Amino acid sequence: MSTGSRNTWEAWARSVPPLACESTREPCPDPMATATRLARAGLAGQYVVYEADGGVWHFAAGSDVSVTADTGGITARAAGRTWTSRTDGRSLAAFADALSALRDEDDEGSRGEENAGGRHFYGWAAFELAHLLHADPASAGDRPLLHAMVPSVEVTLGGDSTVVRAVDEAWARKVADLLAEPAAGQSSTRDEPVPEGTEGIIAAGSAAYGQAVARTVGDIRAGLLEKAVVSRKVPLPAERHPDFPATYLAGRRANTPARSYLLDLGGYRAAGFSPETVLEVGDDGRVSTQPLAGTRALGADPAENERRRAELLSDPKEIHEHAVSVRLAWDEMAAVCSPGSVVVEEFMAVRPRGSVQHLASRVTGRLRPDTGPWDAFASLFPAITATGVSKRAALQTLARHEDGPRGLYGGAVFRGSTGGALDAALVLRTLIGTGDEAWLRAGAGVTAQSSPEREIEETCEKLRSVAPYLRFCAD
Repeated sequence: MSTGSRNTWEAWARSVPPLACESTREPCPDPMATATRLARAGLAGQYVVYEADGGVWHFAAGSDVSVTADTGGITARAAGRTWTSRTDGRSLAAFADALSALRDEDDEGSRGEENAGGRHFYGWAAFELAHLLHADPASAGDRPLLHAMVPSVEVTLGGDSTVVRAVDEAWARKVADLLAEPAAGQSSTRDEPVPEGTEGIIAAGSAAYGQAVARTVGDIRAGLLEKAVVSRKVPLPAERHPDFPATYLAGRRANTPARSYLLDLGGYRAAGFSPETVLEVGDDGRVSTQPLAGTRALGADPAENERRRAELLSDPKEIHEHAVSVRLAWDEMAAVCSPGSVVVEEFMAVRPRGSVQHLASRVTGRLRPDTGPWDAFASLFPAITATGVSKRAALQTLARHEDGPRGLYGGAVFRGSTGGALDAALVLRTLIGTGDEAWLRAGAGVTAQSSPEREIEETCEKLRSVAPYLRFCAD
């Protein structure tokens, strides 16, 4: 990073107000619903609800402090001012440099943060960042690739307490007043089911998708790659406007995700139930990733679910798809971890994820002293289970066969800290919106043994984790 850039981000970091006010309250009986109500309250122009590991929900809101990067430049905002710098294709490195300036301020002791992990930030990474990291930079496009918000207020809703941190007393009072309101009547959430026609929505575009699968199988049999996760976009009716908070609450009640999120941030709205994490990095440098690959439906009949589970564990196509994903995850972890520290802690377990069940493994390691969380992110992003093997060849294949850029789908929603922690959820099983458009998207891992009919059905199985829980705003 150049001296000019360092000075730029130091000036920006000095303009970011600390969360000087902190209070602890009794735990909420329903943290998920409370976080959703806070999101619906419209406290600020941007917000994120992020469900972390262990049943803890985080709500963060703010409008003033953000960092956004695209292929050519990076823009940071704070205190009504704007700082810009060129990235010259190093978007992720520049993004990490800007956020690291906040840690420099923490180290100087000028921020007054009471929480030992430092200041938190929330954001997203678009799938097209992958082209900068692993394939053809020209395919990354000109839209934002990374966006992060440093909140003005953050609420942590755990089983033992509710912790509120805010930049000043005014923000703290706004949140305290909302938390003090009785649960009944706090929101206008519409909880009726989506109108009949869910299966019609799910089936949209399936014929064209089958053709894309067939072309990808041809590429694989020609030796261009081993696997590609080909996806299809499912636009929602233009005349209906999704209620994102209501969809999140209804969908989360019915799903069993690894992470979940609800956001209006950096131009995207999303309500999602992520089946896996791209990576989890602790303050101590321990890093893990959780590849899921191999899928069968999960329904209401226990006997049928067990039959499908046994089928999943014995299907050569599913086992091969999973094994190659774990192999590449190992390689990507080894690139940033200390020698001998990378291990497969779990291999081919079966995990329920809403309307489907997946083969799941977990690969862990410990970061080398010369690497940090964003180095791990650069190595592991995007998740191998959303791209393919090899990652470069899969990205080139997806650019040929998919219907336009993915945007947020297949990317990540993350929560990190200036203390070195980073938790990034893979964006799958998600309602996504931007402007007046809203859509679902789902994919399936295509190998040499794939058939278009089975991969179409797999995308339908995955879409049923979200589509039945869509809720729409009143006309």
